[in-house]
Amino acid sequence: MAGDFTDDLRLAHLLADNADSITMSRFKARDLEVSMKPNMTHVTDADTAVEQGIRATLKKARPRDAVHGEEGDDTGWGPRRWIIDPIDGTANFVRGVPVWATLIALSVDGEIVASVVSAPALARRWWASKGGGAFSGTTLLRGAPIHVSKVSRVEDSSLSYASIDGWVRTGRGQQFVDLMRECWRTRAFGDFWSYMLVAEGAVDIATEPELELYDMAALDVIVREAGGRFTNVDGADGVGGPGALATNGLLHDEVLARLAEDAD
Repeated sequence: MAGDFTDDLRLAHLLADNADSITMSRFKARDLEVSMKPNMTHVTDADTAVEQGIRATLKKARPRDAVHGEEGDDTGWGPRRWIIDPIDGTANFVRGVPVWATLIALSVDGEIVASVVSAPALARRWWASKGGGAFSGTTLLRGAPIHVSKVSRVEDSSLSYASIDGWVRTGRGQQFVDLMRECWRTRAFGDFWSYMLVAEGAVDIATEPELELYDMAALDVIVREAGGRFTNVDGADGVGGPGALATNGLLHDEVLARLAEDAD
């Protein structure tokens, strides 16, 4: 798919700027409103406000585009779809841990072509567009290119994950623990951050067995444009699930083999 997504990326940064203003104003707020959704995950008034704000701006700026978000119903139809996670890491947000981000992605004909991941409490932002490279910085004009690592052996690699529970629940607990034992270093940075660290070359492997589309969409193109590979845990490229595996590319096939359901 050819195309110039510069204007879409600029818009995504604008959406992220507005989201950052909302989330930072509510982070550690004493009157933060928190409730539990039916799936037993947190939702706050900040989650709702961010998604409503993004949807309102998109309705004006891209009225023909569809929108899929964590907190609202799908709207629109057609080949272009924005995929939004207003706060990835809401549990951290609620507890005052600064590791959370707004995830904004654009999908065209089913492929993620541009995205922004904005983590204002970390003073970090990552972005990419298809064919345009991946970057990290504070604004679109203040970014530096990022690239995955060149580590080629699992025993020399650094692995980041979210938790072990999901691996046990999906029947791959032993495979995951065995992988952890073989890696040089393991840390549970979790959520979006694991994948951005892969894109930056600070971590070599990031994986989770259970994710929603809005959890993964914005991460995919950034990892790929940084030179890495992003698939589900069975090796299919893209964000269709189940789960996600991101690596520097050099380690990908070996990690897939170790996580396989029929692995010894």
